[in-house]
Amino acid sequence: MTSTSWHRHRRLLLTAPLALGAAAAEFWAMRAPRTLHLPPQQQVVTINPKIGIHTRLTGVGDEGRIRRTLEQVREMGARWIVDLFPWAYVQPRSRFGFDWTGADMVVRHAVRQGLQVIARLDIVPQWARPRDSNDRYLDETHYADFAAYAAAFLQRYRDDGVRHIIIWNEPNLMYEWGRRQPDPASYTALLQVVYPRVKVAVPDAVVIAGALSPGGDLGDNAEVRMGDLRYITEMYAAGAAPWFDAWAVHNYGAQQPHDAPPAPEEVNFRRVELVHDLLTYLGDGHKPIFITEGGWNDHPRWSAAVRPSQRVRWTIGAYQQALTWPWLEAMCLWQFSTPWQTRTYQDNWNFVTADGTPKAIYWAVRDYAVPPDMRR
Repeated sequence: MTSTSWHRHRRLLLTAPLALGAAAAEFWAMRAPRTLHLPPQQQVVTINPKIGIHTRLTGVGDEGRIRRTLEQVREMGARWIVDLFPWAYVQPRSRFGFDWTGADMVVRHAVRQGLQVIARLDIVPQWARPRDSNDRYLDETHYADFAAYAAAFLQRYRDDGVRHIIIWNEPNLMYEWGRRQPDPASYTALLQVVYPRVKVAVPDAVVIAGALSPGGDLGDNAEVRMGDLRYITEMYAAGAAPWFDAWAVHNYGAQQPHDAPPAPEEVNFRRVELVHDLLTYLGDGHKPIFITEGGWNDHPRWSAAVRPSQRVRWTIGAYQQALTWPWLEAMCLWQFSTPWQTRTYQDNWNFVTADGTPKAIYWAVRDYAVPPDMRR
């Protein structure tokens, strides 16, 4: 070995441990708990304990923004929130180890505001799916890995009072089922793996199934969407009944008022009654229903939107309607705000603009739900 080669080799020997140490530090730092700046414990004041809202805070990463948003949710008189906690964010590299940083921020600030969290769990990390698949593709070979994540999530936040998890999102859609044909039997098989694992970890957990795209079949042989009522029926035929505690419904009003009568061919707000009737017919009418998305859009140029005044009236009417349904546990409409302004009709689902400015719909719900002497 030449003198030059020896010195180069010696430098590598000296620097390699430093590089490995730096890489290990970066790896473990991702998993190290971050100190949060939590406010004093708050309590929701509302005349309607079923009022909820779907937030979009996971992945924001700005603790100040998360705190302010959840303060606004509480001040509006909402008691429940739904948010997505992607599996891919918590276990991005492998089944070994967890990064709870983002989830901690949302859950613990929500709890400190007195809010009840319903956690939607889906989004598959790259290591758990084929190379050319989308992040909704969950193969049966990884059902156990997903179940382990669901159990770990509930174990982590059990002491915070979190009990409710939604298993997947709109599995009756081709896109949400990994660009595959919707398959109620496969979704049932997922529940059969998740449910016992979760119940062993947290016996009083509430495993929520469903959250289907509302409406009938779309596409040849329902390849784009299998109708929600058909999907439920085929799940029960596959033996789904023992493997969930509650059902989630996406309950959009389209361009009809909140009290328009339901019909199988209609997508409107009272379609949830058809879902409840079907669950009752199938022997599960005792299981509670959670509305985890729903509402109206008031974009001025979108063909499926309604007028802002209609949205306000029908939203208040919907929250009032919730009190008349004993089988409905919570109504979490879509959506509190987007993390950024999209400059499309998507902004007009919001109760609060992307910069945090409350819209008319926010003030209307607050005025309905919070007694005047209890408003900030």
